[in-house]
Amino acid sequence: MPKPIVDAKKCTGEGTCVSVCPVNVFEIKNGKSVVVRAKDCIGCRACETSCPTGAIKVVD
Repeated sequence: MPKPIVDAKKCTGEGTCVSVCPVNVFEIKNGKSVVVRAKDCIGCRACETSCPTGAIKVVD
């Protein structure tokens, strides 16, 4: 099962992950991306490849 992980130190909260995720795994809270629906992740890695700061990794 894929699991998205956000490195809060690298995250700038600009929201690309929220925009590109087809299953709405992320939300911006307190200026940072937060995984709110990890169980819904389909492992497409759109968030990982589009994050401009490399703050997101998807692990299996």
